[in-house]
Amino acid sequence: MFSRIPFERVNWLISSFLIGTLALALTAVPAYLCFFGLDRFQVALFLVMFALCGFSITLGYHRLFSHLSFQAHWSVRLLVLVFGAAAFENSALLWACEHRNHHKHVDDDDQDPYCISKGLFHAHIGWLLFKLDPPPPFDNVADLQKDPLVRWQHRHVQWIGAGVAFGLPSVLGYLWGGWVSALGAFLIGGVARVVVLQHCTFCINSLCHYLGRQPYSSRCSARDSWVMALVTLGEGYHNYHHEFQHDYRNGVKPWQFDPTKWLIWTLAKVGLVRKLRRVPDEKVAWAELNEVQRQLEVQLDRPGLSAASAAELRRVCQRLQTAAQRWTKCRKGGNTDTLQQGLAELRQAIAVATVALRWPVLRKPERLAAQP
Repeated sequence: MFSRIPFERVNWLISSFLIGTLALALTAVPAYLCFFGLDRFQVALFLVMFALCGFSITLGYHRLFSHLSFQAHWSVRLLVLVFGAAAFENSALLWACEHRNHHKHVDDDDQDPYCISKGLFHAHIGWLLFKLDPPPPFDNVADLQKDPLVRWQHRHVQWIGAGVAFGLPSVLGYLWGGWVSALGAFLIGGVARVVVLQHCTFCINSLCHYLGRQPYSSRCSARDSWVMALVTLGEGYHNYHHEFQHDYRNGVKPWQFDPTKWLIWTLAKVGLVRKLRRVPDEKVAWAELNEVQRQLEVQLDRPGLSAASAAELRRVCQRLQTAAQRWTKCRKGGNTDTLQQGLAELRQAIAVATVALRWPVLRKPERLAAQP
């Protein structure tokens, strides 16, 4: 097995940190819990540090710096830069540079840094373990290089990260309960939290391009997954994000779990962020309409489709076309109430079509064909 590993291509610095922290999380943390137990301070410290560092990545590194989805007060920028460093996912400048390349060249084997077509392992962590390419020229983040706080964090990111990720929890643990508590804080609030948060972030690059639905576009591999949204603070609605990357929301539907969106909205209400970028509802609906129509056409052209399934899909297509035509007329009319009514009717037709695409009858012929 080890003979197949290209050791000459391993990035030993990054690999040592990722593997070392994982090893400590799997050995030292259970040993500490076995000998000293777990108290409410350790649990609270883990959750608080996870939230501070996690939101610094999703709100700060991702939606603020990478996509410029809103503008933030200097105090918010400083906070996310300090706690973002403690996530040990590189500086905001490098993170945004690589992420913008990912969006520009998504699914391109040569230019997408964490291309899913190279495999789930590569997209999740392999691109870091074997990352021997020279640093990027940062030509796509010239705007961020003008920010003195971003430049400061980029120069000192490892020292900031070590101090906040491991030093701060250890000091708080010592103040809470002495050296034993300091060790627990280092292991649980520091090491274990770093490992868990990193792999939650890595899931966006891997599983969010592998599992889930594509309700807005099938032009790239990005997918929406409510399960991934739960572990990534709302970043799991990745198909929407790749279609409308500058929207400050990932979970665009009111019922979708996106705490990062809610936090940005709250900060806007208290005046700490402003100029939130939001895609108009009409544009979102059109994207859903075009994609569901494409998927319906694919299903209708599928060999072996039963007559009942084909009839149901044609009925759904007709309803969808009728709703789209009515909405187009409403848009030309210019009446706000009529426009909203037409948009609601279109959304309902899209929802019906989405359910029809999951209709078990559609897969019945395939199941029958598979039987001996």
